[in-house]
Amino acid sequence: MALAKNKTMQTDESVMAFIESIENEQKKQDSLTILELMKKATGEEPKMWGATMIGFGYEIIKSPSGREVEWFKMGFAPRKANFTLYLMSPLMKDPERMAKFGKHKTGGGCLYINKLSDVNREVLEQLINDCLKK
Repeated sequence: MALAKNKTMQTDESVMAFIESIENEQKKQDSLTILELMKKATGEEPKMWGATMIGFGYEIIKSPSGREVEWFKMGFAPRKANFTLYLMSPLMKDPERMAKFGKHKTGGGCLYINKLSDVNREVLEQLINDCLKK
């Protein structure tokens, strides 16, 4: 099947300029921490995907329908309401692990948190590292 055109593509915009533009100081600091955790885990430099997503690495993913698109290995988006973490970690389906994680929601391969102080940092690092095991 041919590679489908994804509406969210990698851009040449500056990740640091995007993070610096975040008005909420706590969200800005949490973004920098998440950025460093993902950078350390992947060994990749962050790239902007679309206007608001920060991604690490690059891969071709295949949806259940068979559609193939370019996407990042892991990433996050500091949204106004919360952070969306794009991890696709099998550990997110482990109720015992996620009970230790702290305040969060999941859906569609994403993990939603309000702020880093709401979650267990050690479990977050495990989720990030586990995301790379395929």
